Amino acid sequence: MRSLYRRQLTLMVSTMLLSFTLLAGAFMLLSYRYIIGETRDSVERNAGYVSSFTSTYYHRYLTLDLQDEFYSSYVASIAMISDSHIIVAGPDGKILYATADGQFYDYRDSTLPENVISQVLNEGSFNGMTNLGGLYPEKRYLSALPVTNQIGPMTVTQGMVLVAADASNLSEMWTATATIFFFSAVVVFLISVIASTLTSAYQTRPLNEMAEAARKFGQGEFDVRVTGYEDRCDEVSALAEAFNSMANSLEKVESQRAEFIANVSHELKTPMTTIAGFAEGILDGTIPPERERESLEIVVSETRRLSRLVRRMLDLSRLNALAESTVTAQETFDLTEVMSRVLISLESKITDRRLDVEVQMPGDKLMVWGDPDSITQVCYNLLDNAAKFAAPGTAITVQITKKDGKAHTTIRNLGATIPPDELPLLFERFHKADYSRSMDREGVGLGLYIVKTILGNLKENITVTSEDGVTQFHFTLTLA
Repeated sequence: MRSLYRRQLTLMVSTMLLSFTLLAGAFMLLSYRYIIGETRDSVERNAGYVSSFTSTYYHRYLTLDLQDEFYSSYVASIAMISDSHIIVAGPDGKILYATADGQFYDYRDSTLPENVISQVLNEGSFNGMTNLGGLYPEKRYLSALPVTNQIGPMTVTQGMVLVAADASNLSEMWTATATIFFFSAVVVFLISVIASTLTSAYQTRPLNEMAEAARKFGQGEFDVRVTGYEDRCDEVSALAEAFNSMANSLEKVESQRAEFIANVSHELKTPMTTIAGFAEGILDGTIPPERERESLEIVVSETRRLSRLVRRMLDLSRLNALAESTVTAQETFDLTEVMSRVLISLESKITDRRLDVEVQMPGDKLMVWGDPDSITQVCYNLLDNAAKFAAPGTAITVQITKKDGKAHTTIRNLGATIPPDELPLLFERFHKADYSRSMDREGVGLGLYIVKTILGNLKENITVTSEDGVTQFHFTLTLA
C-alpha cells in the first residue's frame, strides 16, 4: 500500500522536476538567443561600417589600395574596438585583406567558401556560424555584406566585407549562465524536497494516530482520544476535533447500550421469574385453588409487561430502519381528532393518578401533513410521559394553535423539575433522567427517542423546557 506521505512527496518532487525542466529550457533558449542576438547586431553593424567605408573608398579612388595607411588604420581600429576579425575580399571571393586586434593576417592566397560568396552576391548578406572552410580553427559568428557602387545606371559589386566574432566567448557566457541557473535550481530543489518531507510528515502523523485510535475503537477501547492538535487551527485540527467528538459519542452510546442491556436483562428476568414461579405453584398445588385466579392475574400482568418491552424494541428497530431512508409517504389528517383519541385511550391512567386535563384546541378540524399512525404514537408517548411524571392532583395541559403555516402542539405537566444538564439528553436512546428512575419502573428510555426520530423524519422540530416544576414539550407539524 502506498502511503499518503509517499504520494504527496512523489507528486511534489515530480512537479518540481517538471517545473525546473520547463523553466531551464525556456531560460537557456532565451538567454542563448539574447547573447547570439547581441553578437549578431554588433557584427552586422561593424560589417555595415566597413562596407560603407570601403564602398566610399572605391568610389573616390576607383581602386582599393590596401597599403593606404588611412584605410588600414580605420579597418584595424574597428577590429580592435569590436574584438573581431575583419576580412575584405574581391567579388570572386579571393581574400584581399584580413586583420584582427590591429594585426594584419596574410590570407591573400585564400578564397572564401562558395556558399558564402553566392549568398552574399545573390541575397545581399550572410549571417551564421562558420569556420570559412577551414580558415579558422574554430567556428565564429560571421556577418558578410557586399561592397557596391552605382556606375551609371548599373549597381556594380566591387567586393565584400566579412566581420567574424569569436563564438567561444558566447559559449563561455552561456555555460556560466546555465551553471549558475543549474546550481540555483539544485539548491531550491533540495530545499523544496526537505520542506515537502517535513510538511508531509506533519500532515500524515495525525492521520496515522487517528487510524490507530480507530483500530483501538474496533477492539473496544472507547477511551482513546487524539490530542495535541488543538492549536493548529487548520483542517487537521478540525478533523481531530470531529474525531474526538465521534469518540465521545461512541463511548456514550456504548455506555448507554451496556446500561440498556442491563435494564432489559433485569426487566426480562423479573417478569419471567414471576411467571414461572406462579405457574409452577399452580401446577404443583403449592398455590391453593382459591388463590389461583389472583396468581393468574399476576401472570397476565407480567406477560403484558414483557409484551410492552418487546413492542418498544420492535418500534426502535423500525425507526432505525426508517432513519436510513427519507419519508416519502405523507397524507393529510385531523390533528385534533388524533389527539382526542389518544386522550381517550389514556383516560384510565389519567383518572388513576387523579389528574385533570385542560384542552385548548380549535373547534374545527385542523388538517396537517404527516403519517397519522406515527403522529398518534408521538402524541401517545408525550401524553403518557406527562401523566406518568405529573404530581397527583395536578393538571395536564394540551394546547394546539396555528401560526406561520404550522400547527404548534404543547403538552405541559406539573411535577419535578428536570435539571438543565439533563434536558439535551432526554431524546437520546436508552437515556432516563435521574429524577425519573424511581418513578418509571416500566420504561427503558426509548419513548422520547422514538418521538424525536419520527418528527425528525418528517422534518419537524420538538423542544422541551422545565422550570419551577413545569415541564413543557412543544412540537410542530405542517398545515395542509
